[in-house]
Amino acid sequence: MKSTVTKEKENVVKLELVIPAEEAKKAYGTAVKAFSQYVNIPGFRKGKAPANMVERHVGKDRIKDEALEKMLPKYIEEATKENSLDLITRPEVVSYKFDDGKDVKVELKLETRPEVTVGKYKNLKIDVEDFVIEDDAVEKSLERLQKQYAEIVPVTEKRNAKDTDIVVIDFDGTVNGEKIKGGAGKDYNLDLANSNFIKGFAESLVGKPLNEEFEVNVTFPDDYYEESLKSKPAVFKVTIKELKERKLPEIDDAFAKKVAKFDTLDKLKEDIKKHLETQRENNNLQNAENKVFEKIMESLKVEIPQSMVLREKEALKAEYEERFSMQGLSLENVFKSQGKDVEEVLGEEALIRIKNTLLVDKIAKEEDIKLSPVDIQIKLQELSRAYGIDPQSLMKQLSSNPGALSAISQQAINDKVRKFLVENNEINYVKSSK
Repeated sequence: MKSTVTKEKENVVKLELVIPAEEAKKAYGTAVKAFSQYVNIPGFRKGKAPANMVERHVGKDRIKDEALEKMLPKYIEEATKENSLDLITRPEVVSYKFDDGKDVKVELKLETRPEVTVGKYKNLKIDVEDFVIEDDAVEKSLERLQKQYAEIVPVTEKRNAKDTDIVVIDFDGTVNGEKIKGGAGKDYNLDLANSNFIKGFAESLVGKPLNEEFEVNVTFPDDYYEESLKSKPAVFKVTIKELKERKLPEIDDAFAKKVAKFDTLDKLKEDIKKHLETQRENNNLQNAENKVFEKIMESLKVEIPQSMVLREKEALKAEYEERFSMQGLSLENVFKSQGKDVEEVLGEEALIRIKNTLLVDKIAKEEDIKLSPVDIQIKLQELSRAYGIDPQSLMKQLSSNPGALSAISQQAINDKVRKFLVENNEINYVKSSK
């Protein structure tokens, strides 16, 4: 096999291969046999038809395509090693000449990894703000647990709604006298202290009596996701049908047993302290990784080809669309409501992701940092916990998606490189300047 590489533009090269006629003949014969196994040819059992009959039914061009497809991976791998090519996309066949008894000539277009240079990335001195545990952190944690385990009970006394109540309401909204699509509900439970309704709606219910219809006037925000309702004044007819309130449990030994099966409140407090310290350590580690990475990123030098940016933008767009569609939203409307340009945001994020990946891969190569099966297993376990499914099920889902598996591998090597950088630089935790 002979190979010739010609640089074309940016990171695109032309690879010309010459595959020996003898190898091509073998590959062609193998392809003929493969087709004969499933092509129905009258008068012959599958796999028994002679080559000329298979050629007549399938066509020589189709057989050559199959033979070439089977041959190319081996020769491309040899050529990339021989010419020290670092590919970032699947090679594209531009043309080929496959004549009987002659060497096969193939022309391919390849995209290679752009040249990356990076400055000093070890033995740096970097200051990182120390994560502070507030003096009242344990008490605040207990209060959150207390609210979490609060019992929701009906209000028995005769009174108006308070700002801490959960109210059961009927409501019906209009804009310019026309009903709002999805703007009505019955027996809806609304937590007045934690409402995600339009600003001003929950506040207008405070002080209102039971079983009396009243009007609430609000204005949809300028960045509301539904274009037709942006900045529009709306009127809601509301009736409060029931009041509920939270009955907070006493914070004592019995509470400790209920929420965490500790014998005493002191043991629960001790456990909370340990959890807060672990949180502090995790935050410090993450902040250190980010600071070190940001510092090293400043020294990165690379010319990123437009083709890479466009591919990464498409991948990002697909991720966003999938995420938003699960919430019943569209990519364009969400970004528009935030006053952002979709193409601009995707372009900026694509550049950041590409630079991060190139930097990680560069350091991994320089330091011979490689992934082991254990690294992948750890990452799968992390993801399975995050998504609430077991690792085996997750792996089964991912096995049919090479792109997802590649992304997980990239995350795993990213974690390993970041850990290496923290371990090989001097981190100085300092008090916050705030």
